[in-house]
Amino acid sequence: MEKRISLISEDDVKNTLTMDDALQAVEDALCEKGSNRVQMPPKTYIFFKKYEGDFRTMPSYLECPDIAGVKVVNVHPNNPKTYHTPSIMATILLIDPKTGAIFAILGGTTITAMRTGAISGLATKYLARKESTTLAIVGAGTQARTQLSAISKILNLRTVRVYDKNDEAMKRFIEEAEERYSFTTTPATSLEDCVTDADVISTTTPVTTPIIQDAWISPGTHINAIGADAPGKEELDPEILKRATIVVDDLEQAAHSGEINVPLTMGAITMKDIHGELCEIVVGKKTGRTSKEEITVFDSTGLSVLDVATAWMVYKRTQEKKLGSSIFL
Repeated sequence: MEKRISLISEDDVKNTLTMDDALQAVEDALCEKGSNRVQMPPKTYIFFKKYEGDFRTMPSYLECPDIAGVKVVNVHPNNPKTYHTPSIMATILLIDPKTGAIFAILGGTTITAMRTGAISGLATKYLARKESTTLAIVGAGTQARTQLSAISKILNLRTVRVYDKNDEAMKRFIEEAEERYSFTTTPATSLEDCVTDADVISTTTPVTTPIIQDAWISPGTHINAIGADAPGKEELDPEILKRATIVVDDLEQAAHSGEINVPLTMGAITMKDIHGELCEIVVGKKTGRTSKEEITVFDSTGLSVLDVATAWMVYKRTQEKKLGSSIFL
């Protein structure tokens, strides 16, 4: 017997998913995780060392809304320059828990970018000083855009600084931001100039050697560390982590592939130095920021439950709007 599978393209996702939707889907998913109602094994990796890339598989099940799925996503930093394709591309399968049948296949690249921006927005909501007005973004790619989109909905931003070693990328980012937002967006001449005295910092680079130095970080700063999402990657000077309250998206996953993975391996910090998971703060099991002088770091590795929850919202919206197509298998 043939079964119908909905096909939802990247264009359909872009025409359907708003940042407000992504923020809601991600916060709902964090509530489920914080209430111990999800199954989510750590992501698995296949490394293509000769191409400097990898792909990951990320399955999960959210028990209360009764939705399940898996994302397959690659990270190939050289793609834009070498192949003129995105460095991150993804596909998400939604699975019916009752039968195990796949009922939807969605383009996952936009969902990945949006839910990553959204969880940084929520981390900023729970960990940054409420009066924060200055945002520094390191890296001017796709993720920088969704970081700005989400955080601008959380804070009353007045100034945004961006730094990228690619001047053209930085210029395009600023031009787009000036068209979309009322606050000032300016280029930084160096990493130090970008992050010094910023209230909130989002780092979005794939580096394996720290680029943000401890001396640049002032008391009261909140940092969204986004770029370290595989073993060996790190963006922050470990001395920053020693001064900070560290919050992760998932303890097990962050320990082997997040910003904390190298400092843990080298003994610069221990698991006792980790305050907890963001979901625990969202549901009230742990505290968020406790003082204006506190430095907070959010270590984001990317959670499958966020992909599945956001994909489910997109699926429902596209069904309502009669978007997408179908195949029968």
